[in-house]
Amino acid sequence: MSKTTYPLKLPSSVKKAAAELAAGAGVSLNQFIAAAVAEKVGRLRTARVFLRERTGTAKPNGMLKYLRCAAKVPPAAGDRL
Repeated sequence: MSKTTYPLKLPSSVKKAAAELAAGAGVSLNQFIAAAVAEKVGRLRTARVFLRERTGTAKPNGMLKYLRCAAKVPPAAGDRL
């Protein structure tokens, strides 16, 4: 596995929290950050593949016919923005 360096600027509070979590896990801050980035990349790639497979050939306009059939009821209590 090749490695490269990347200067990373974090807010002090984020760096402190990450350092505390890394120490609690018994790893270096660098290892912790590398693992966190790898985890996020994996999740996003997995989500993208999943969503692409689920959408198939669907088009956004095709959804309108289903939305037009939805009941015209107000949101449930506590379900408003």
